[in-house]
Amino acid sequence: QVQLVESGGGLVQAGGSLRLSCAASGSIFNIRTMSWHRQAPGKQRELVAAISSGGTTNYADHAKGRFTISRDNAKNTVHLRMNSLNPEETAVYYCHVMERLLTYWGQGTQVTVSS
Repeated sequence: QVQLVESGGGLVQAGGSLRLSCAASGSIFNIRTMSWHRQAPGKQRELVAAISSGGTTNYADHAKGRFTISRDNAKNTVHLRMNSLNPEETAVYYCHVMERLLTYWGQGTQVTVSS
């Protein structure tokens, strides 16, 4: 089992920035992809950004140019730097990892962007 703990969410004004972090612990042998997803009220969960164990990144169109995903393989952590946030990005942000053949979700961290 792998446990994920997210941090860094909160309230920010439109145009502001936040940095989310996710730390994985437990029975970790080989974490492959680490990613962030978000779910706004009444909407489906969607991918924000992903990063492979080798550092290859993938961003949703809405995140390109404003968000940066990074990871520290030694510490089993993944971060998401979000700039120029807008109110439509208010959502619960979830960390997701693939460890060998299993996937795990964090409990989510609330991000609220005020106008």
